[in-house]
Amino acid sequence: MKRYIILLFTTAAVSSLSAQQLMTSSLFDQHGNLHNPATAGAMKYGQIGASYRTMWDGIPGGPQTALVFGSGYIKSAKIGIGGYAYSDVTGPTKRIGLQTSYAYHIPVNNGAGSFSIGLEARFQQFSIDKAKLIQSLGATDPVLAGADSRFKGDAGLGLAYTGKKFQVGASVSQLIQTKLDFYSGNLNRSEEARLYRHYYLHSRYIWDVDGSSKIIPNVLFIYLPNAPLEFQGGVRVEHKDIFWWGLALRARQSWMLSAGVKVQKKLTIGYCFDIFNTPLSIYDKGSNGHEILLRYDFLK
Repeated sequence: MKRYIILLFTTAAVSSLSAQQLMTSSLFDQHGNLHNPATAGAMKYGQIGASYRTMWDGIPGGPQTALVFGSGYIKSAKIGIGGYAYSDVTGPTKRIGLQTSYAYHIPVNNGAGSFSIGLEARFQQFSIDKAKLIQSLGATDPVLAGADSRFKGDAGLGLAYTGKKFQVGASVSQLIQTKLDFYSGNLNRSEEARLYRHYYLHSRYIWDVDGSSKIIPNVLFIYLPNAPLEFQGGVRVEHKDIFWWGLALRARQSWMLSAGVKVQKKLTIGYCFDIFNTPLSIYDKGSNGHEILLRYDFLK
């Protein structure tokens, strides 16, 4: 059983080289500039926060992602800055990285909204635990003869419009598609592992229902060449800037239930529970996911 679990996560890690390589979040709209550098500073105030996410919690070696993030806005220069650091571990594979964002904001509609363009720099270290891989692959696998880690850099850009009620943006990460080169032997390779481009399209709308409650629908599309289009969409309901709850769907993967509170409108505490239906389902032990988030907004 142990070998099977290691092989499962190894296969998932290798498959992700041509699928999604960068983590996402069930609470992505609470993280500021997680997927688009152009949204750094879009709220015109500073933020700092952290989140922790686990998947398949009943299975040893399930994915775990820890994230620390922040952003700010320099009003005199109309510049937003931000970034995040993360650790993403799945079985024998681990990725730690740092992303920094720079955004320039152009006021539109007499200052009611802003159009922004952003650039990102990304640095990542990919590593594999050879001791775990040997148990299932054997010591003769060519990849195990190479280095157990690679440090790579890449870049990205994005565009966004942010108004008082509406935001929409598009971005691309890992634009350069840097090669990983884990294998360093003499065998001919038909494919080479690399950082693949990730294309994002996101939007949200704030509907003020009655002065005390807001309904906020949001959507996120993620596209990679040669991989299925990923979709995540949902709605969050906020009551008097004190309590919020939400329901969302990640297509072909999971349902998400979330809730949170705001302390003095500045400190946000949130939690999301993922109910997976593939590759594991509610009939399998440990098919759930959990995500917690803390965020402080520097509001006046």
